[in-house]
Amino acid sequence: MPFNTELTRRLGIAVPVVQGGMQHVGYAEMASAVSNAGGLGIITALIFPEPEGLRQEIRKCRKLTSKPFGVNITLLPAIVPPDYEAYAQVIIDEGVKIVETAGNSPGPVISKLKKAGCIVLHKCTTIRHAQSAVKLGVDFLSIDGFECAGHVGESDITNFILLSKARQTLKVPFIASGGFADGQGLAAALCLGACGVNMGTRFLCTVESPIHHKIKEEIVKAQETDTALLLRRWRNTTRLYKNKVTEQALKIEQESKTGEFSEIAPYVSGKRGKEVFINGDPEYGVWTAGQVIGLINDIPTCKDLVKRIEKEAEDTLRERIGLVAPAPKL
Repeated sequence: MPFNTELTRRLGIAVPVVQGGMQHVGYAEMASAVSNAGGLGIITALIFPEPEGLRQEIRKCRKLTSKPFGVNITLLPAIVPPDYEAYAQVIIDEGVKIVETAGNSPGPVISKLKKAGCIVLHKCTTIRHAQSAVKLGVDFLSIDGFECAGHVGESDITNFILLSKARQTLKVPFIASGGFADGQGLAAALCLGACGVNMGTRFLCTVESPIHHKIKEEIVKAQETDTALLLRRWRNTTRLYKNKVTEQALKIEQESKTGEFSEIAPYVSGKRGKEVFINGDPEYGVWTAGQVIGLINDIPTCKDLVKRIEKEAEDTLRERIGLVAPAPKL
């Protein structure tokens, strides 16, 4: 039975599950598979060195699905920042109406997208940042708990608290992000006030995910303890899969006398991380994974995964309603 939440109504999807933007992963094949399954697939804009590459990927995705899909733009510190507004213009020109944003100082990009009539989902790791995003006019907030993969923020607040705080304080609908892999998680998020969930690591481990099969097998074998936090010293804390490179980098971060980022830079190279997904060696470089890695036990198609999540969530909600018994007659 299709769900009826603010997210499904506004986005035109059947199941309130969003495939978050993922570097090296969010291509048209991945996004279209999730959208065809009833969720919202997302292309990651900055996979492509130039905006024109994004344009071609959007057109490719349109050939693979007639369902809604979105594009992610993440604004992160860089010596030479990408031309974010040019990527936004491509999204607008190509008629994509759903955009996931994240990162620092997104105001100009969000303003441009909103003027063009796009629905903006903005990802935040604190309520304070969420409230700032509300002022920018975002349509949905993606509340990202400390459990998540990648950039976790600096506040270390888990989703159980963040979601309840969001329910208490925010006037804009929100999605739960970080720590979700199954229908029980979706049901819990809905009960805490969210209108859907955002999943990255779980979708990383699907048939359609464009990464080496050995990395998917590594995810299936992993436990929830197999991640590590890196770059806290530079206030850019990132959750990564715990491997030899991550541990070497963490040792340098903790023991460096100078605190120069150049000492750790070769270990956190995005190029090496991308190569992991190509060569299938989980020890070759750093790669992001959430604590939810411990809940992933198989490699399904996106269709089977979304269908399973839908059924599990529905069954869980019906079962929990049954816990409420009528008061005895006096």
